[in-house]
Amino acid sequence: MSGRPSIGEAADLLRAQLRVGQLSSPATTEDAWSAFIRFGRMRFNTADSPDADGLLFQYGVHAFDGPEAFSLDLARQFEVLGADGDYDHFVQVHCELVYEPVPALAALGDFNSWFFHDSGEDLGRWLGALTARDAWAVIREQRPVKVEVYQEAV
Repeated sequence: MSGRPSIGEAADLLRAQLRVGQLSSPATTEDAWSAFIRFGRMRFNTADSPDADGLLFQYGVHAFDGPEAFSLDLARQFEVLGADGDYDHFVQVHCELVYEPVPALAALGDFNSWFFHDSGEDLGRWLGALTARDAWAVIREQRPVKVEVYQEAV
């Protein structure tokens, strides 16, 4: 749809949302969550299919690039079509918050939840269900040691 930002602009728009109202660095969990909500409400120029524009909330303890750490990954996934108009790949834009693996966070285990804009589901209800989880009360009290925004093709 014209008038909407392109998928290529998504990571910069998320970074801009993180700077809104941020008084310290790295961002607090609440700062990042508020930025993700603003970013999640933006609509992008995407394919016309129910799974072309999705939001992902996931967390867990992992050791991807070094010692074990708890991470909260707030991501957006876009479907990219090839020249023939068929599915080619997905692009994901991540806001990854990394925390010390304190026992309270490690006890949360792993979790993920998806929302897709054109699926008929209500974004506000999905967001509310996430913050109503007992785990959110634990996560939001922690301060991330690192906040990273990046984009990748998957």
